[in-house]
Amino acid sequence: MSNPSSKNRRSKIAICGAGPVGQALALMLHQHGFAAADIVLFDAKTSDQASQDARSIALSHGSDQILSKLHARPLKTTAITEIHVSRRRHFGRSFLTAADYQLPALGYVARYGDIVSPLENSLAQAGIITHRPVQVIAINDGDQSANIHLQDGSVHSADFVIQAEGGTFTDQEQRQQHHDYQQTALIAHVLVDSPIAHRAFERFTDQGPIALLPQDEGYSLVWCMRPDIVPAMLAMDDADFLQALQQGFGERLGRFTSVSKRVSYPLGLNAQAHAGQRTVRIGNAAQTLHPVAGQGLNLGLRDAFCLAQCLSRDFSSLALQTFLNQRKTDRQTTIRLTDTMAKIFASSPDGSLMQALVGLGLGAVDLLPAAKKTLAEQMMFGWR
Repeated sequence: MSNPSSKNRRSKIAICGAGPVGQALALMLHQHGFAAADIVLFDAKTSDQASQDARSIALSHGSDQILSKLHARPLKTTAITEIHVSRRRHFGRSFLTAADYQLPALGYVARYGDIVSPLENSLAQAGIITHRPVQVIAINDGDQSANIHLQDGSVHSADFVIQAEGGTFTDQEQRQQHHDYQQTALIAHVLVDSPIAHRAFERFTDQGPIALLPQDEGYSLVWCMRPDIVPAMLAMDDADFLQALQQGFGERLGRFTSVSKRVSYPLGLNAQAHAGQRTVRIGNAAQTLHPVAGQGLNLGLRDAFCLAQCLSRDFSSLALQTFLNQRKTDRQTTIRLTDTMAKIFASSPDGSLMQALVGLGLGAVDLLPAAKKTLAEQMMFGWR
């Protein structure tokens, strides 16, 4: 991809962050009639760094529909047709299936690199330029335009600047809704001796959730735990780690037999809905969430879908306020859902009244079709 010269440039729309949310927004704007020359993206990563990123991402059925309409479905996915939600050693579980909603899948699991590569190819085919690697130093909002100051000293002006690069929780400035869960996510890929095809698991423990997402021949693991025990978990040999995971998760998938290299990152909520005269944040730049229920990227893609519609209907600063109003309910519903679940299992001791009530709630969801349908639709499509 090209790099910006030292000369000042101008476009109608500049997007800071060429991850899936920023890329999808650019393509949606193009589909709504904006010329390729009117749109530009900036990203700090090289194309190779993005395409080789092996992190696993949960895509809802709604997100898959969005990417399909952009002709940019991930290169490789594993379908999730069932989701089993339960608590360790306690009564109460919920079971969601795609068949209950006459859908091919509730969602899909894909590696980050397999998501961004088709999007980047579609951008190239459309003629939309992504400048990378380039570091955005500052963004100045104004009445008539916004200016992006780049590390090389150049300035790019645009009618609207969309911030779509959020970074990780610990790298961000504190926003209005902020909570450190005192949890760290440990990430790996594991194999088991009795896999259940296309079934995902969310298993709540006294420290936090253990998520197992079907991927390839095994599972993508997201294990949330207290930060103080993470160094020891990372330092364990594979056999000891698998034994600890077995104890935490149980034997619903038989025995854990293999684990990949483990990495970790801290977890927190950091969110604030804000728009200036010419700037707005979407995706992780607007709301960084706990990974419970896997809603982060899905919420960001819904942001992009709505913003593209708003700007195509009214290319003025009023469109940004319309966007905030239209996204308020979905954003806050998703934030409350993930925040409540994370706080209960991060701060409530195992066996507490709060956890007992949640266990009963999980059981009740299965007995109440309307509640179950509401939960499933929120996870698949968000609030519409």
